[in-house]
Amino acid sequence: AWLETVRIHKPRFVALHFQEVGGKDYMDNMGHAENFFWNIESSEEMRDFDRVCVYVDNHFKNVDSFTALGSMYFIHKSLKNIYQYDFNDKWGRHGCYFLVVRVDCVGCLLIVHCNICPSLRACLCDFCRGLDLINVHLFHDASNLIACNASPSIYSANRQKALRYVINRITDSSYTPLPFFLFGDFNFRLDTLSLVQNLSTSAEVQTVMKDCSNDVEKIICEEKDNEHKVLLHIETKMFAYLHQAVFREDNGRALLKYDKEITAFHDVITEEEILFPPSYPYSEDYTKPTQYMNTRCPSWCDRILMSHTAKDVIHRSNDGESRVVYNALGPNVCMGDHKPVFLSFALKTNGH
Repeated sequence: AWLETVRIHKPRFVALHFQEVGGKDYMDNMGHAENFFWNIESSEEMRDFDRVCVYVDNHFKNVDSFTALGSMYFIHKSLKNIYQYDFNDKWGRHGCYFLVVRVDCVGCLLIVHCNICPSLRACLCDFCRGLDLINVHLFHDASNLIACNASPSIYSANRQKALRYVINRITDSSYTPLPFFLFGDFNFRLDTLSLVQNLSTSAEVQTVMKDCSNDVEKIICEEKDNEHKVLLHIETKMFAYLHQAVFREDNGRALLKYDKEITAFHDVITEEEILFPPSYPYSEDYTKPTQYMNTRCPSWCDRILMSHTAKDVIHRSNDGESRVVYNALGPNVCMGDHKPVFLSFALKTNGH
């Protein structure tokens, strides 16, 4: 599905970020990773990308230091001067001519269109001397029940601290500040307590406790009429809502008001408008590519965020036809429990 996206948008630079390289059983599957990357690199859609950088941690037996983050960067043959920043030398390995990409270490895809023209060199010096591309994977919600305890949840608070740490590292005065794109699996979740309260407004709510314990085992919300059907059933790893279509109708826009985790960072980061359904947790049954699993509340976990300075270097057409596309990949194809997301855009030039 993502190769089809590359074919349609015809980018000149592609940044592909993975989380959980090798899958959940990475010790058994890491041996297949090299073939996976090679299949992407050798595909027909990527044949005009003559330079490829792949970053993956293959020391998976070193449990204390292993990271399952992986990144691939594809440079089109029409781009003659793109250099990677060296954090030790604090400069591009071969100098900066057009663009410097600094890399810091389910996937997200960033597609950049660079129209080579005589003014591009000056343009990138004026608007975009370089870009920081950061791959991120934040903590998940371990228990749906605990997520329902408070608003915001303890998990949301932990993610906020972690993301603030990452942003502080990016903007550290040790390095020249650059426009940055932050993309990966943020594990952002809807405000679960507020959402559950809204979904169960007209329901009878029953809280079931564990035997000989004060811990909650499950929360069951039954409709007061309609033969007392179970409207919502929540357990540690179960979130089964009777009317699941609400998460897909109009791309779930009615639920975006519960997507609050990014609001604490509006001072430093922004995002294009979300016009796609929640990216997680999709069924892993290939015959049900549009159905969510009843394990977690569907949420927009996978995102592409950017600094305000990065948003300023994105070219936006004046003729009413936007060149910026922010969407999910494979809406009708099984992609695993996450639907990868992508952002396609053109960089500004002096003429725009």
